[in-house]
Amino acid sequence: MMKLVCIAMVAGLVFDLVEPMEKNQMNSLSPRFSKRPPRPECWTEWFNRDNPSRGGDRETLSRLRRLYPGKICLNPAGIEATTLSGTPADKTEDKIFKSDTTTGFICRNRDQKHGQCNDYRVRFSCPPPYCSKKVCWTKWFDRDNPSGTGDWETLSSLRRENQGKICESPWFIEAVTKDYPHTPAIQTGENFYMFSPTQGFVCRQKDQSSKTCLDYKVRFGCPCTE
Repeated sequence: MMKLVCIAMVAGLVFDLVEPMEKNQMNSLSPRFSKRPPRPECWTEWFNRDNPSRGGDRETLSRLRRLYPGKICLNPAGIEATTLSGTPADKTEDKIFKSDTTTGFICRNRDQKHGQCNDYRVRFSCPPPYCSKKVCWTKWFDRDNPSGTGDWETLSSLRRENQGKICESPWFIEAVTKDYPHTPAIQTGENFYMFSPTQGFVCRQKDQSSKTCLDYKVRFGCPCTE
């Protein structure tokens, strides 16, 4: 039985599926770059980590992700902010400093006529599975390092070496650097030959300007079994 930790979807990526290939076939092809997630159709839960008592209400994505790991997708398509009573931010008299999918939401007390913001909550628009509470994550796997042609964390190899630990049809894949601070792969600036929940992850040395990949670890998001 696969041992999984049941959480909401982390800041990972969803990629179009690719046909299975052997390692020697892959080396003869051009890099295959990741694609954007499908069109968002649902909203995350509401988040309210701050209040306006200390300079304003800051519901920033960076802080929310640290406090609520796995609950906000990597590239939200939309943000919604309301007061705790449900009034949309743009229907209040507050002057909002930031409200976007890159920074998050910021209301500064100093910008307000009466000297203080309302207390706000925010949520983000993400692909449907990111909003599901029925996504479970495997443990982290790190079967390879980039000492040869690159870092090959293919699903077929991981399954052979970790029988019963990965579901039949993973929904998501997350890749981060092996070493602290475990930087998400897509924030490293490297080019990835493969980044697919049904095929795995491949970083090839020859695709990098530096001719070397970082060392990565991966995990897979699966349907929860209970």
